[in-house]
Amino acid sequence: MSWTRRHLLDIQSLTAEEIVTVLDTARALKEVGRRAIKTFPALRGKTVVNLFVEPSTRTRTSFELAEQRLSADIVNFTAEASSLRKGETLKDTARNLEAMNVDFIVIRHSAAGAPHFLARVLQAHVINAGDGAHEHPTQALLDLFTIRERKGRIEGLNVTIIGDILYSRVARSDIWGLTKLGARVTLCGPSTLVPREFEQLGCRVTYDLKEAIRDADVINLLRIQHERQRRTMFPGVQEYIQFFGINPARMAWTKPDVLIMHPGPINRGVEIDSETADGERSVILEQVTNGMAVRMAVLFLVNGGRGPQEVIAA
Repeated sequence: MSWTRRHLLDIQSLTAEEIVTVLDTARALKEVGRRAIKTFPALRGKTVVNLFVEPSTRTRTSFELAEQRLSADIVNFTAEASSLRKGETLKDTARNLEAMNVDFIVIRHSAAGAPHFLARVLQAHVINAGDGAHEHPTQALLDLFTIRERKGRIEGLNVTIIGDILYSRVARSDIWGLTKLGARVTLCGPSTLVPREFEQLGCRVTYDLKEAIRDADVINLLRIQHERQRRTMFPGVQEYIQFFGINPARMAWTKPDVLIMHPGPINRGVEIDSETADGERSVILEQVTNGMAVRMAVLFLVNGGRGPQEVIAA
């Protein structure tokens, strides 16, 4: 196993081996979280800036807790309380932060490619916490971790992703990660939001929900990205529920051991009803738990960590 990257910018550029290294390291770090002393001081003396130019609750909190567990010094930065609102460029903001000797910048931004841009102009490690409708690599990694932990493997599994694929950064990162590790991916949703161009990424596209879920080992539900799309792309809430919403009646079409996933936030009663979201086949809260271990692993590895063997030996 190996990891030589200074940044985590996307899943598309990672090899299958690099993805597995993150997952194995996260598994070792999750075990650390079960100890009486839950910290692993790999980032002691390092400063991490959480540069969230786009709103976030789960991702930012998960990164903060991961950074605390690794004993980093943390600075939280939001666009609302910054010079970005006064017209300062992202490059100038980041360079001013780096001039204060920060070591990591975890960035969420509405512009696709913002993390890649910072990685080209800064010496600090850059981690993508979501860039526009492009990618959300740590969400994909925690999804992969959860699937592998529950199913024991990813290769050969049938994974169906339902919802707004066109505007979803989670979908893109999941597709890259799942296909690299040998899963078969099916996409389903309104035709305006699931164009057949995605078949070029090695996915199967269907607009028939029953066909999409009957053989699935995993169903990952996505919310509608209203903030990123044109109104004409979405057919309407009631129509979406009628054709693509998951509920107990439709769960009867699925395998008895299918996993139900969702990156959050959930629109209960739209993409999924409460009974299913809170049911025994749902791993939605496990995804949240696993997110912290995965983000610890990413921070540890881009800082030069050698992988799970170093965690286990500590």
